Amino acid sequence: MIDTHHHFWRTALQEQPWRSPTHTQLAVDFEPADLAPLLEASGVEATVLVESVDTPEENDRLAAYAAAFPQVAGVVGWLPLADPAIARAELARADRSQWCGVRCLVARDSLDWLDPGLMTTLAAADLVWDVVPVTDAQVAAVAGLARRVPELRIVVDHLARPPLETGDLDAWVNRLATLAACPNVALKLSIGIDLLTTWPRWDPAAIAPAVAHAVAAFGPERLMFASNWPVVTIRADYATALRDLEAAVVAAGVDDAGLAEVRAGTATRWYRLPRRR
Repeated sequence: MIDTHHHFWRTALQEQPWRSPTHTQLAVDFEPADLAPLLEASGVEATVLVESVDTPEENDRLAAYAAAFPQVAGVVGWLPLADPAIARAELARADRSQWCGVRCLVARDSLDWLDPGLMTTLAAADLVWDVVPVTDAQVAAVAGLARRVPELRIVVDHLARPPLETGDLDAWVNRLATLAACPNVALKLSIGIDLLTTWPRWDPAAIAPAVAHAVAAFGPERLMFASNWPVVTIRADYATALRDLEAAVVAAGVDDAGLAEVRAGTATRWYRLPRRR
């Protein structure tokens, strides 16, 4: 098992504008010593550490964490993708020894700044672009870029934000189909901060149909498990989140070979992670 999306942070060292005053559970430090026993208990052998703050200092923190925590097999660092010149400068400055991808936080903002030239540079550097498109316009922009730069591998985080709190999945299913039509787009099976905040409780019965749609659209070879720890702890503990996501994949009819892809194969290929025993 590879957990393809988690964070570390010390609250005194960075501001996290995505975290509101209601997220009191997240207003503490989350570090490797906190995650290590959770990985062992859940049989997770490797992880992808993902940026949570859009600053150069975040890249420096991620490099230090990755060097100190051997379970980190890859890092998704930060780049200011809306400013190609600064992004290229940070690409040259940062310690990219364990980078497997990049992202910046986009919320629900327009993606009209996407620059195919910069994305071609990322593809040439063998880096994945992680993104969370949640609106029709954002999905159209991501799909358009995927078609224009087919050599760029793209990973859509957090199931592209399915509206599980309402159960009305039709518009989301259409957005998922648009993304899945691009063969260079993969999807993380995880739950993001927006849904976790809106959701009154963790609900495996609501997760199952969304995961089934994801399986039908992408197939196991373009899906990967991700905890989104520690953000997920707003509604579920680490083991519960991974267990329920895996149960939903099995319930969707994925066989053992497909489950192996979702557990580790897709992540290893997509992020070019080192193969581990």
